[in-house]
Amino acid sequence: MNDQAPAIEVNDLTVAYRDKPVLWDIDVQVPRGVLMAIVGPNGAGKSTLIKAMLGLVRAAAGQVLVHGRPYAEQRKLVAYVPQRGSVDWDFPTSVLDVVMMGCYGSLGWLRRPGKKERDAAMAALGQVGMQDFAERQISQLSGGQQQRVFLARALVQNAGLYLMDEPFQGVDAKTERAIVTVLQQLRAAGKTVVVVHHDLETVPEYFDWVLLLNVRRIGMGPVDEVFTEENLRLTYGGRVPFLQRRNGHLEGTKPVDDVRRPDASMAAD
Repeated sequence: MNDQAPAIEVNDLTVAYRDKPVLWDIDVQVPRGVLMAIVGPNGAGKSTLIKAMLGLVRAAAGQVLVHGRPYAEQRKLVAYVPQRGSVDWDFPTSVLDVVMMGCYGSLGWLRRPGKKERDAAMAALGQVGMQDFAERQISQLSGGQQQRVFLARALVQNAGLYLMDEPFQGVDAKTERAIVTVLQQLRAAGKTVVVVHHDLETVPEYFDWVLLLNVRRIGMGPVDEVFTEENLRLTYGGRVPFLQRRNGHLEGTKPVDDVRRPDASMAAD
Protein backbone atom coordinates (compact mmCIF):
# COMPACT_ATOMS: atom_id res chain seq x y z
CA MET A 1 0.00 0.00 0.00
CA ASN A 2 1.33 3.43 -0.93
CA ASP A 3 1.11 5.52 2.25
CA GLN A 4 1.57 8.73 0.24
CA ALA A 5 -1.17 8.07 -2.33
CA PRO A 6 -4.63 9.67 -2.09
CA ALA A 7 -7.45 7.60 -0.63
CA ILE A 8 -9.08 7.64 -4.08
CA GLU A 9 -7.63 8.71 -7.40
CA VAL A 10 -9.90 8.82 -10.45
CA ASN A 11 -8.29 9.58 -13.80
CA ASP A 12 -10.13 10.40 -17.04
CA LEU A 13 -13.23 8.44 -16.02
CA THR A 14 -16.08 8.28 -18.53
CA VAL A 15 -19.23 6.21 -18.03
CA ALA A 16 -21.99 5.93 -20.62
CA TYR A 17 -25.42 4.30 -20.68
CA ARG A 18 -26.65 3.36 -24.15
CA ASP A 19 -23.84 5.45 -25.68
CA LYS A 20 -24.92 8.57 -23.76
CA PRO A 21 -22.41 9.95 -21.24
CA VAL A 22 -23.34 9.91 -17.57
CA LEU A 23 -19.87 10.91 -16.38
CA TRP A 24 -17.47 12.63 -18.72
CA ASP A 25 -13.68 12.73 -18.32
CA ILE A 26 -13.73 12.90 -14.50
CA ASP A 27 -10.52 13.53 -12.55
CA VAL A 28 -10.79 13.28 -8.76
CA GLN A 29 -8.26 13.01 -5.96
CA VAL A 30 -9.67 12.43 -2.49
CA PRO A 31 -7.11 12.99 0.29
CA ARG A 32 -6.99 10.60 3.19
CA GLY A 33 -8.84 11.49 6.35
CA VAL A 34 -11.52 13.78 4.90
CA LEU A 35 -15.31 13.67 5.14
CA MET A 36 -16.41 14.55 1.61
CA ALA A 37 -19.81 15.18 0.04
CA ILE A 38 -20.58 14.52 -3.62
CA VAL A 39 -23.16 17.15 -4.56
CA GLY A 40 -25.06 17.87 -7.76
CA PRO A 41 -28.51 17.96 -9.34
CA ASN A 42 -30.59 14.88 -10.14
CA GLY A 43 -29.03 13.10 -13.08
CA ALA A 44 -25.57 14.48 -12.37
CA GLY A 45 -23.98 11.03 -12.05
CA LYS A 46 -23.32 11.08 -8.29
CA SER A 47 -24.36 7.49 -7.57
CA THR A 48 -22.80 6.35 -10.82
CA LEU A 49 -19.45 7.77 -9.71
CA ILE A 50 -19.56 5.77 -6.46
CA LYS A 51 -20.50 2.61 -8.36
CA ALA A 52 -17.76 3.18 -10.92
CA MET A 53 -15.22 3.50 -8.10
CA LEU A 54 -16.38 0.09 -6.86
CA GLY A 55 -16.46 -1.52 -10.29
CA LEU A 56 -20.23 -1.99 -10.08
CA VAL A 57 -20.73 -0.17 -13.38
CA ARG A 58 -18.47 -0.49 -16.39
CA ALA A 59 -16.40 2.52 -17.35
CA ALA A 60 -15.96 3.41 -21.02
CA ALA A 61 -12.57 4.90 -20.17
CA GLY A 62 -10.43 5.83 -17.21
CA GLN A 63 -8.86 4.38 -14.09
CA VAL A 64 -9.72 4.26 -10.38
CA LEU A 65 -7.05 3.73 -7.72
CA VAL A 66 -7.58 3.16 -4.00
CA HIS A 67 -4.53 4.00 -1.90
CA GLY A 68 -2.48 3.92 -5.08
CA ARG A 69 -3.59 0.53 -6.41
CA PRO A 70 -6.58 -0.80 -8.39
CA TYR A 71 -9.74 -1.33 -6.38
CA ALA A 72 -9.72 -5.08 -7.11
CA GLU A 73 -6.49 -5.33 -5.07
CA GLN A 74 -7.80 -3.13 -2.24
CA ARG A 75 -11.31 -4.44 -1.61
CA LYS A 76 -10.64 -5.10 2.08
CA LEU A 77 -9.86 -1.43 2.60
CA VAL A 78 -13.27 -0.29 1.35
CA ALA A 79 -16.76 -0.42 2.90
CA TYR A 80 -19.86 0.48 0.88
CA VAL A 81 -23.28 1.63 2.07
CA PRO A 82 -25.71 1.47 -0.89
CA GLN A 83 -29.00 3.31 -1.16
CA ARG A 84 -31.56 1.77 1.16
CA GLY A 85 -34.07 1.47 -1.69
CA SER A 86 -31.78 -0.95 -3.55
CA VAL A 87 -32.14 -3.65 -0.88
CA ASP A 88 -34.81 -6.34 -0.41
CA TRP A 89 -35.76 -5.65 3.20
CA ASP A 90 -38.26 -8.53 3.21
CA PHE A 91 -35.40 -11.05 3.20
CA PRO A 92 -35.88 -13.16 6.37
CA THR A 93 -32.84 -12.34 8.47
CA SER A 94 -32.06 -10.58 11.73
CA VAL A 95 -30.35 -7.26 12.32
CA LEU A 96 -27.34 -8.99 13.88
CA ASP A 97 -26.95 -11.33 10.92
CA VAL A 98 -27.01 -8.40 8.48
CA VAL A 99 -24.26 -6.61 10.39
CA MET A 100 -22.13 -9.76 10.65
CA MET A 101 -22.23 -9.99 6.86
CA GLY A 102 -19.70 -7.18 6.99
CA CYS A 103 -17.20 -9.66 8.45
CA TYR A 104 -17.17 -11.95 5.43
CA GLY A 105 -14.56 -9.88 3.63
CA SER A 106 -11.99 -10.77 6.28
CA LEU A 107 -13.35 -14.24 7.10
CA GLY A 108 -13.91 -15.51 3.60
CA TRP A 109 -17.16 -17.21 2.60
CA LEU A 110 -16.15 -20.67 3.88
CA ARG A 111 -15.68 -19.66 7.53
CA ARG A 112 -18.63 -18.87 9.74
CA PRO A 113 -18.64 -15.85 12.08
CA GLY A 114 -17.82 -16.69 15.69
CA LYS A 115 -17.83 -14.90 19.03
CA LYS A 116 -15.24 -12.34 17.88
CA GLU A 117 -17.38 -11.34 14.90
CA ARG A 118 -20.56 -11.34 16.97
CA ASP A 119 -18.95 -9.03 19.54
CA ALA A 120 -17.72 -6.72 16.79
CA ALA A 121 -21.20 -6.62 15.24
CA MET A 122 -22.80 -5.79 18.60
CA ALA A 123 -20.24 -3.03 19.15
CA ALA A 124 -21.06 -1.58 15.72
CA LEU A 125 -24.78 -1.70 16.51
CA GLY A 126 -24.00 0.12 19.74
CA GLN A 127 -22.26 2.88 17.79
CA VAL A 128 -25.44 3.54 15.81
CA GLY A 129 -27.83 3.07 18.73
CA MET A 130 -29.32 -0.21 17.47
CA GLN A 131 -27.98 -2.80 19.92
CA ASP A 132 -31.43 -3.39 21.39
CA PHE A 133 -32.69 -4.44 17.95
CA ALA A 134 -30.07 -7.13 17.30
CA GLU A 135 -32.57 -10.02 17.15
CA ARG A 136 -35.27 -8.05 15.32
CA GLN A 137 -36.14 -9.05 11.75
CA ILE A 138 -34.97 -6.36 9.33
CA SER A 139 -38.44 -6.20 7.75
CA GLN A 140 -39.78 -4.91 11.09
CA LEU A 141 -37.52 -1.85 11.14
CA SER A 142 -38.34 1.70 10.12
CA GLY A 143 -36.46 3.29 7.25
CA GLY A 144 -34.15 5.18 9.59
CA GLN A 145 -33.42 2.05 11.59
CA GLN A 146 -32.63 0.12 8.42
CA GLN A 147 -30.17 2.81 7.40
CA ARG A 148 -28.44 2.57 10.77
CA VAL A 149 -28.12 -1.20 10.35
CA PHE A 150 -26.46 -0.70 6.98
CA LEU A 151 -24.05 1.76 8.54
CA ALA A 152 -23.24 -0.73 11.30
CA ARG A 153 -22.52 -3.39 8.67
CA ALA A 154 -19.97 -1.02 7.13
CA LEU A 155 -18.45 -0.13 10.52
CA VAL A 156 -17.79 -3.76 11.40
CA GLN A 157 -15.50 -4.00 8.36
CA ASN A 158 -13.09 -1.55 10.03
CA ALA A 159 -12.22 -0.18 6.60
CA GLY A 160 -9.96 2.72 5.74
CA LEU A 161 -12.37 4.12 3.13
CA TYR A 162 -16.16 4.35 3.37
CA LEU A 163 -18.34 5.06 0.32
CA MET A 164 -21.97 5.90 1.11
CA ASP A 165 -24.80 6.52 -1.34
CA GLU A 166 -27.45 8.89 0.10
CA PRO A 167 -27.25 7.65 3.72
CA PHE A 168 -29.54 10.48 4.90
CA GLN A 169 -32.28 9.88 2.36
CA GLY A 170 -35.66 9.27 3.99
CA VAL A 171 -34.41 9.19 7.59
CA ASP A 172 -35.74 11.16 10.55
CA ALA A 173 -33.84 13.96 12.26
CA LYS A 174 -32.67 11.72 15.12
CA THR A 175 -31.20 9.16 12.74
CA GLU A 176 -29.54 11.88 10.67
CA ARG A 177 -27.83 13.27 13.76
CA ALA A 178 -26.72 9.78 14.78
CA ILE A 179 -25.27 9.08 11.33
CA VAL A 180 -23.44 12.42 11.19
CA THR A 181 -21.88 11.74 14.58
CA VAL A 182 -20.57 8.36 13.40
CA LEU A 183 -19.19 9.83 10.16
CA GLN A 184 -17.36 12.54 12.07
CA GLN A 185 -15.97 9.93 14.45
CA LEU A 186 -14.65 7.98 11.46
CA ARG A 187 -12.93 11.09 10.14
CA ALA A 188 -11.44 11.79 13.59
CA ALA A 189 -10.02 8.25 13.53
CA GLY A 190 -8.24 8.98 10.26
CA LYS A 191 -10.73 7.22 7.99
CA THR A 192 -11.82 8.65 4.64
CA VAL A 193 -15.58 9.00 4.12
CA VAL A 194 -17.22 9.87 0.78
CA VAL A 195 -20.97 10.53 0.82
CA VAL A 196 -23.45 11.17 -1.99
CA HIS A 197 -25.49 13.99 -0.51
CA HIS A 198 -28.48 16.05 -1.65
CA ASP A 199 -29.08 18.68 1.04
CA LEU A 200 -27.05 21.78 0.19
CA GLU A 201 -27.89 23.50 3.47
CA THR A 202 -26.06 20.92 5.59
CA VAL A 203 -22.91 20.63 3.47
CA PRO A 204 -20.93 23.30 5.39
CA GLU A 205 -22.05 21.84 8.72
CA TYR A 206 -21.42 18.15 8.03
CA PHE A 207 -18.46 18.01 5.63
CA ASP A 208 -14.96 19.42 5.23
CA TRP A 209 -14.49 18.52 1.53
CA VAL A 210 -16.92 18.65 -1.36
CA LEU A 211 -17.08 17.49 -4.98
CA LEU A 212 -19.49 19.47 -7.17
CA LEU A 213 -20.59 17.27 -10.04
CA ASN A 214 -22.83 17.59 -13.06
CA VAL A 215 -21.70 14.93 -15.53
CA ARG A 216 -18.37 16.76 -15.49
CA ARG A 217 -16.42 17.79 -12.42
CA ILE A 218 -17.31 21.39 -11.60
CA GLY A 219 -15.13 21.83 -8.53
CA MET A 220 -13.52 19.92 -5.71
CA GLY A 221 -11.69 20.77 -2.52
CA PRO A 222 -12.21 22.12 1.00
CA VAL A 223 -15.79 23.27 1.59
CA ASP A 224 -14.65 26.77 2.57
CA GLU A 225 -12.92 27.19 -0.79
CA VAL A 226 -15.11 25.28 -3.24
CA PHE A 227 -18.67 25.57 -1.92
CA THR A 228 -19.14 29.04 -3.36
CA GLU A 229 -21.97 30.87 -5.08
CA GLU A 230 -20.13 30.86 -8.39
CA ASN A 231 -19.44 27.12 -8.33
CA LEU A 232 -22.99 26.31 -7.28
CA ARG A 233 -24.30 28.38 -10.19
CA LEU A 234 -22.11 26.33 -12.50
CA THR A 235 -23.35 23.08 -10.96
CA TYR A 236 -27.10 23.74 -10.83
CA GLY A 237 -29.50 25.19 -13.38
CA GLY A 238 -33.16 26.19 -13.61
CA ARG A 239 -35.14 26.80 -10.44
CA VAL A 240 -33.13 24.91 -7.88
CA PRO A 241 -32.30 25.33 -4.18
CA PHE A 242 -29.51 27.85 -3.84
CA LEU A 243 -27.65 28.98 -0.77
CA GLN A 244 -27.66 32.62 0.25
CA ARG A 245 -24.49 34.27 1.47
CA ARG A 246 -24.89 35.96 4.84
CA ASN A 247 -22.10 37.23 7.07
CA GLY A 248 -19.55 35.52 4.86
CA HIS A 249 -21.27 32.11 4.94
CA LEU A 250 -23.62 30.32 2.59
CA GLU A 251 -26.91 29.50 4.26
CA GLY A 252 -30.66 29.46 3.67
CA THR A 253 -32.21 28.72 0.29
CA LYS A 254 -33.79 30.57 -2.59
CA PRO A 255 -34.55 29.60 -6.18
CA VAL A 256 -32.21 30.53 -8.98
CA ASP A 257 -33.54 30.80 -12.50
CA ASP A 258 -30.89 32.80 -14.33
CA VAL A 259 -28.29 30.09 -14.84
CA ARG A 260 -27.78 27.32 -17.36
CA ARG A 261 -27.17 23.76 -16.39
CA PRO A 262 -24.39 21.87 -18.22
CA ASP A 263 -25.63 19.61 -20.99
CA ALA A 264 -26.64 16.66 -18.82
CA SER A 265 -30.20 15.97 -19.94
CA MET A 266 -29.26 12.45 -20.91
CA ALA A 267 -27.54 11.61 -17.64
CA ALA A 268 -28.65 9.19 -14.96
CA ASP A 269 -27.79 9.57 -11.31
